[in-house]
Parts: sequence; C-alpha cells; structure tokens
Amino acid sequence: MTAEIAPGVWQVPTTRRARDNAYLVAGDDGLTLVDVGWAAAPKVLLAAFAELGRAPRDLRRIVLTHAHPDHVRGLAEFRTHIDASVLIHGADAGWLRAGRVPSGGRSGRLGTLLDTVPLLHWTPVQPDGELLDGQLIEGSGGLRVIHTPGHSPGHVVLLHEPSRTLLTGDAVFHRGGAPGQGPDVLSHDPAARDKSLAKLPIDVGTVGFAHGTPLTGSGVSAYQQWLSGRTE
Repeated sequence: MTAEIAPGVWQVPTTRRARDNAYLVAGDDGLTLVDVGWAAAPKVLLAAFAELGRAPRDLRRIVLTHAHPDHVRGLAEFRTHIDASVLIHGADAGWLRAGRVPSGGRSGRLGTLLDTVPLLHWTPVQPDGELLDGQLIEGSGGLRVIHTPGHSPGHVVLLHEPSRTLLTGDAVFHRGGAPGQGPDVLSHDPAARDKSLAKLPIDVGTVGFAHGTPLTGSGVSAYQQWLSGRTE
C-alpha cells in the first residue's frame, strides 16, 4: 500500500514490511519513479498507480539510485508496461547495460560470489540518460542528485527540495530499528561509502529509505543523530 510521506512523495513498498521500497514523486510533467525493485515489483508498481488514481502513462522517468539487482531486476519487464526514460549515474550505467554486477564490483568475497548467481542478474537495459552530481532533474518537481559513491561507483541519493525529503537509496538503511549502513562485503568501496556520508544533508524534513520504514516528523531526529555521529 502506498503512503504519502511528504507532499507529492509516495513510498511504494515492493516487498513485505517495507524491506524494499520504491518512491513516486509528483513533478512538473508527471511522475518520477525512484528505483524499481525485484522481478515481482512491476505488478506492485502498476497497482500503486491505480491506488493513486494515476495511469502508467503519467510516469515520465525512472531514476535509479544504483545498479544492484534489488533495485533494477524488475526494470526490463516494467518497461513493457510504460514509456518512461531511464536515468542512472554514468559510473553504474555499464552495469545496467551488462545485466549484472561485474566481477570486482563488491569489496568482499561473499559479495563477489553472490554476484555469480543467475538469480541476481537482470535483463540488460540501455539507459536514456546519465545523472550528474548536483543536477536538478528536469520535470521531476525538484529532485536534486547527490553522487554518493561507495555502495556502488555511481550510487546517488536524491533530495526533493520542495519538501526537504531525502531518498537515500542504499547510502543509509533503516532496518533493525535504527539507521545504519549495509554490510561492507556488499559495497564496492566501503571507505568511499563512509566518506560519502559527509555529502548527505542533515537539515531534512523526511527520510525515505530503499530498505526500511521512512522517518517523518520527529522521527527524523534518529537519522540526524546517526549522521552527526558518523561525520563528526
């Protein structure tokens, strides 16, 4: 079930208990989707349009925070239902086109082994454009790109400037009751990931995570306290 976490920003849980989330953002020319999800996500996303009283044709663009299977595996199938451009940072564009995280794409042996499993590969997709650090995505209603390499080379976080809503992708998780980071072995470069935390804004009104329940209202202080402790 979709939930409006800020004006014009909706969380779309694509798996149970918000383990995986996509986000819809109302823009100047229609809707922007942030991330897709696993292979089963397209059915959930199409239902979300109906729930919001919108049609798939209202979707203008898909912005990918990065090219990992839990964010892109459903993309190719979803595109058979919609006509929207796909945007991703250039450093991850080759991974999207290849249909998998390449050898050496993760820092740990476990992550490297996981990426050989066919279930974690996806149908290759050619992106329509590449995101740049600091870019305000045209037509998106105010989504600003923040390049945060580390989890993947081209990982990005998005700030919805009108509502000060931060969509963290996998730069920050919210599982287990508190904000945190994913396992080092699943990141491309854990040191770069940690350094990228300094680029995240602390003055936000809402935080939407790719994995875990969003933080709104006074709950945002949990993110702010965690980030302050990591960047001091």
